[in-house]
Amino acid sequence: MLDYIVRRILYAIPILIGVNLITFALFFVVNTPDDMARMQLGMKHVTLEAIEKWKSDKGYDKPLFFNSQKENLKNQLTETIFFEKSVAMFLFEFGQADDGRDIAEEMKSRMLPSLAIAAPVFFLGLASYVSFALLMVFFRATYIDFWGMVLCVALMSISGLFYIISGQFLLGKLWRLVPISGYGDGLDISKFLILPVIIGILSSAGANIRWYRTIFLEEMNKDYVRTARAKGLAEYLVLFKHVLKNAMIPIMTGAIAVVPLLFMGSLLIESFFGVPGLGSYTIDAINSQDFAIVRSMVFLGSVLYIIGLILTDISYTLVDPRIRLI
Repeated sequence: MLDYIVRRILYAIPILIGVNLITFALFFVVNTPDDMARMQLGMKHVTLEAIEKWKSDKGYDKPLFFNSQKENLKNQLTETIFFEKSVAMFLFEFGQADDGRDIAEEMKSRMLPSLAIAAPVFFLGLASYVSFALLMVFFRATYIDFWGMVLCVALMSISGLFYIISGQFLLGKLWRLVPISGYGDGLDISKFLILPVIIGILSSAGANIRWYRTIFLEEMNKDYVRTARAKGLAEYLVLFKHVLKNAMIPIMTGAIAVVPLLFMGSLLIESFFGVPGLGSYTIDAINSQDFAIVRSMVFLGSVLYIIGLILTDISYTLVDPRIRLI
C-alpha cells in the first residue's frame, strides 16, 4: 500500500512541473513583463522609464531563464524571473501582491471562509443527490421517476446566476429571512451561510442526480443483482445493500477528487455574497490585474487537484479488493 502511494506521488511530480512551466509561459513569455506593465500603467502615454520602474518594483526586471550578466553559475540560474516566481512556488513562497500584502498569509486567512461554504455544499449535496437518485431508481419507470427527471433537466437548464439573484431577491430582500451578503464572526456566520449553501446545492442538483441515477441503473442490470433478487431479497435491500456498495467507485471518483478543491472556494457565490474567501480573492485579483495572485491561485489549484486525484486512487484500494490485489 505504501509503495502504491509513493508511486502515485512520484507520478504527480512531473505533472506539477509541467503545469508550472505552462503557467510561467502564459504569464511571462506570451504576456511579457513589458505587456504587464503597460496594462497596469495604462496603454496610452506610457514612457519607457515608467515601464522599467514598474518592472523593477515588481521584480520583473531580470531575465526570464538565464542571467548572463552574472559570473557565478548559481546566480545565473537563480537571479531570474523563472527561479524567483516559479521555482519558489514549490516551497509555497508566493511573494507579495501588488498592494504589498503577503499572498500566502492572505490565502491562509481566506481558506476558512471558503471552506465554511464549500464543505456544507459538498457533504449535504452528496447525501441529497445520492438519496434522490436512489429514490428515483427505486420507483423507476413510474411517475416519480419521470417527473424527477423532468425536474433535473429543468434545474440543469437554469443558470447559476439565476439561483443567486433569485435567492438574494426572495429570501434576502423580499422576505428578509437572511442577509443578502456579508460575513460575520462566531455564531453570526450561520445566517450568512444559509443562502449560499442552499444555492450551491440547488445549482448542481440536476446534473448530479441524473449522473448518480445513471450509475445506479447500470448496476441494476448486472448479474449479482439478479442473483440477490432470486434469493428473495427485498428490492430496497438489493438497492441499498448491493447496488449502492458496488456503485461507490464512480461515486468516489467524482467526490474525493474535489475534496481538496473545497479550499479554493466558489468564484461566483463568494463574489455575489461578499464572502472573503479564496474565490472572491481570485476574482478581485483578475479585476485588478494582479498577476502575482492569479498565478499563485492557478498553482495552488493545480496542487490541490493533484492531491485529489491521489486521494481518489487511494480510496479505490479501500473499496475495491481487486485493485489491492493488483
